[in-house]
Amino acid sequence: MKKLLIYSHDTFGLGNIRRIMNIATYLHRAIPDVSILIVTGSPMIQSFRIPKGIDYIKLPCLSRTESEGYSAKYLDSKIGDIVRLRSDLILSAVLNFKPDIMLIDKKPYGVKHELRETLSLVKSYLPRTRTILLLRDILDAPEATTKVWEDNGYYEAVKSAYDLVLVLGTPEIFDPRVEYNFPFTASEKVEFCGYIQPQFLLRDRDAIRQELQIKSAERLVLVTPGGGEDGHALIQTYIQALRQMPRGARIRSLIVTGPEMSESQRHSLNQSALQFPGVSMLEFTNDLPSYMNASDLVVSMGGYNTVCEILSLKKRAIIVPRVRPVEEQWIRAERMANLGLLATIHPDSLTPQGLLRTILAELSSDQSLRPTLDLAALPTLTNHVLMLLDGKDQPARLSRNIHTGSSQNRIEPRRGARPSFISPLASGPRPLAQTLAIAPATFMENAV
Repeated sequence: MKKLLIYSHDTFGLGNIRRIMNIATYLHRAIPDVSILIVTGSPMIQSFRIPKGIDYIKLPCLSRTESEGYSAKYLDSKIGDIVRLRSDLILSAVLNFKPDIMLIDKKPYGVKHELRETLSLVKSYLPRTRTILLLRDILDAPEATTKVWEDNGYYEAVKSAYDLVLVLGTPEIFDPRVEYNFPFTASEKVEFCGYIQPQFLLRDRDAIRQELQIKSAERLVLVTPGGGEDGHALIQTYIQALRQMPRGARIRSLIVTGPEMSESQRHSLNQSALQFPGVSMLEFTNDLPSYMNASDLVVSMGGYNTVCEILSLKKRAIIVPRVRPVEEQWIRAERMANLGLLATIHPDSLTPQGLLRTILAELSSDQSLRPTLDLAALPTLTNHVLMLLDGKDQPARLSRNIHTGSSQNRIEPRRGARPSFISPLASGPRPLAQTLAIAPATFMENAV
């Protein structure tokens, strides 16, 4: 039995834990005889279906503050005491579980360096354990990220503590080796996986539209701010935009406020929405992709998972990204908008009138003319994990490309980027992950 431990500090929203659960579930289905232990600070881990073969250790929750600061989310304890407790729990988990691979999400040393002791122990006492740093496409603005990495010794951590760095993105959108000034010792360990394509729709489009009583001639707009902790302004602006909707517009709305929105804000929005009979509201669903698939337009913030789901389902989308305390969402939204993948509005420019104009424009646009994106992250990541489990230092690279079938819509590499893939139609042996991985069509079979 092979053992995989996944660490996700997860202090804000639903994004990290949704991504980690997606990865863990895919790896468990794709790799025979693997046992996966997730170590996470997510306050929402218990809301997900945990399949047999996967379990988790829940760390005390933290809240993120400005400038990379943290505080205890629920316990009345000093941050130093909470971090010490979390560090001890992580160390104990690794010592007793003895994983073959440790997959560390985002922070090379963890929150406030809570992984340093564990990583040191792994190198000294568990030399067979391989370590992977998992980065989403964008962390923050280059200047801010470079400073954080320099101040915390993360470049040195990659050099000394990690065997591989996997980036869940493509260099055409954002290349951290260039943008974050990775030294050669870090750059040589980087592999790009592409973006994540979610794998499952629990319910089909027609069932959800029937549940919401959407008629065939009506258009459904899904509004989702993710976890919802900072999503009040987006939903409030959308409801205000509805007051200016042209007469006769056959538009229905589903608003998912998110489980981390305050009760007072949720109550206020519910009261405002009651005046519109075409609006339905949910607090939370663990099947957001199915509702997204049933929609004609998505209005959302710009979290990694949400954007991947939108692009996987080929949905029209208006992204109103978070810009504080980090600029990750804005950078992603702006670059993808520049490439024609979606529409975006900076939150400082968000008005009911501007949002309504963009909604009507998107609903009348031809989605088929937009380019598509490399969504091979899960099988590619699986390939890397398999090769490390087999004791090979150089995982085989999957053949991947961004393609549209039309040269006019093809996304060209950004200046200075170093593409890590070739055309998927290139000749050569079938990569290992393509043989073993679960077919991506499982997710898309009900998609429109």
